[in-house]
Amino acid sequence: MESQDAPDGPVLVDRGGFICASFNQDTTSLSVGTKTGYRLFSVTAVDKLDCIHEGVECQDVYIVERLFSSSLVVVVSLSMQQRMNVYHFKKGTEICNYSYSNNILSVRLNRQRLVVCLEESIYIHNIKDMKLLKTLLNTPTNLSGLCALSVNHSNSYLAYPGSATNGEITVYDANNLSTLTLIQAHDSPLAALTFNASGSKLASASEKGTVIRVFSAPEGQKLFEFRRGMKRYVSISSLSFSADTQFLCASSNTETVHIFKLEQHSPSQEEESPTWSAYVGKMFTAASTYLPSQVSDMMHQDRAFATVRLNMFGLKNICALATIQKLPRLLVASSDGFFYIYNVDPQDGGECVLVQKHRLFDSSEEQVEEKEEEQPEEVSPPPASQSYAATVALPSTPPSSTTLMGYSEEGGAQKGEVIPEHELAESPVCLDDENEFPPVSNQSN
Repeated sequence: MESQDAPDGPVLVDRGGFICASFNQDTTSLSVGTKTGYRLFSVTAVDKLDCIHEGVECQDVYIVERLFSSSLVVVVSLSMQQRMNVYHFKKGTEICNYSYSNNILSVRLNRQRLVVCLEESIYIHNIKDMKLLKTLLNTPTNLSGLCALSVNHSNSYLAYPGSATNGEITVYDANNLSTLTLIQAHDSPLAALTFNASGSKLASASEKGTVIRVFSAPEGQKLFEFRRGMKRYVSISSLSFSADTQFLCASSNTETVHIFKLEQHSPSQEEESPTWSAYVGKMFTAASTYLPSQVSDMMHQDRAFATVRLNMFGLKNICALATIQKLPRLLVASSDGFFYIYNVDPQDGGECVLVQKHRLFDSSEEQVEEKEEEQPEEVSPPPASQSYAATVALPSTPPSSTTLMGYSEEGGAQKGEVIPEHELAESPVCLDDENEFPPVSNQSN
């Protein structure tokens, strides 16, 4: 299996057309970019993985992001890495597109903002009408396009690297368009960032991948510190909080996914249960005040509450925690072309149990159960019928983006900077049959 790295693009491993994957903001949907387009899956059941849409508007998709359960989906193709296309996938129409001065490395969105991250700049759009609100120019070099946007649109906190040489985090208010905090999170450059659902906590990991820290947002106070390993450096590929913020999962290029429990150890509980372990713990705590800070920090780090052993090594994947059919689950979408669902014991933790394994490329939506005696599976041919997007006629003259000389609120025109002019389809456009926010319109906030 060979890996394909697109120039300056966040690409996973190519297997059967698989290029990238992402969960939507409430972990009810999985988006997968492929050589032939993109696919959207519903992940609200364990025993089935329904493909709710297959888009063929463009090929070689290396970024695909869906807005909650709406029909708005953002797509970027390897063939045009400087252009972002925004589609209404249920109607099979393009809402708008934008072109930028450099390759798009990542896109983040909530119900209020759409953020586009380039190597040395960030663009913030108003998602209601797609107008460009702010351009953050000359940001520290960010080759992976690392950034996180809180899904709680009432705050819309944006986190991105504040330095290319260490683990500083810049926390930015994307609603009020102002910098809030600089957090000195790690000694090494950042590798992963994520907010919890309310935007009150921010988790981070560095390129070393040994320590994961959780901070209050936007203040930046360190709340938790977790150690995922000491023997080797790893590449953290994803961090994700559970909806209730009780747990945080982390996946990497190793075979292990770690789940940490966010709980404060109450001193009163230790006093009420004077066990030998509690006594030793107090002795270590007292001793740590006389030790170097590096040793003291190691003593206060919590280990994983639960783990998952994947049947692969060295492959990129993304993980998420979700409640499916009233039970906590760990979801893993891997570049091996499969989607895994594990049960999580919220009381005792330990090794999580694999309960279902789905193909991401078997269009017949055959469910594959993981069994020890399982025989090699045959991939069934795709159905003859075309997808919804292929059968809906697109506009004969699709919206095209134009560019203007760069403009910055701080300094006016910037030499060499290109900012797109807004091109909007006929409005209003209803994005979801279930009245999911937002409809695209020209209404202001």
